[in-house]
Amino acid sequence: MRGVTVTFDCEIQARLRDMNLGGHVDSVEAVRIIDEARLRLLRFSPDPEALPSVLRDLPGGVTELVASQRVDYHAEMRFVSHQPFLARLWVDRIGRSSFTVSTELRTAADHPPALVARTTVVLWDHGAQASWPIDATVRGALEAYAGEPVALRD
Repeated sequence: MRGVTVTFDCEIQARLRDMNLGGHVDSVEAVRIIDEARLRLLRFSPDPEALPSVLRDLPGGVTELVASQRVDYHAEMRFVSHQPFLARLWVDRIGRSSFTVSTELRTAADHPPALVARTTVVLWDHGAQASWPIDATVRGALEAYAGEPVALRD
């Protein structure tokens, strides 16, 4: 990860239902895992005092919507009881009303990423029914996690 100074790291507990008939984590469940990790970064930090949620200062009525998501799978992810998946996230682009989050998901700390993803999120103002321009406060919170995009296959 070139150029990333601060990342958000969290554990997502594997569940039996994550496994498909082939005995590994289903691709749909893998997306659920990275979505849960992104929600922790943006809204539900496990330690809000030490590491506040990035979107804590959004005004009421403004929420985040996934605009696009690209996932590259690099290794099989098998279910191991009581072994969480390890997620690492950072922000690799900040636009006018959207930003992109890079994600790496590992099955163990000493393993390379089993998958990498880039997710573009648009901030949406439900009252105005339009995208919400990122203000200086939210931009600063996003910039705290700024880094280069995760490498995706061509």
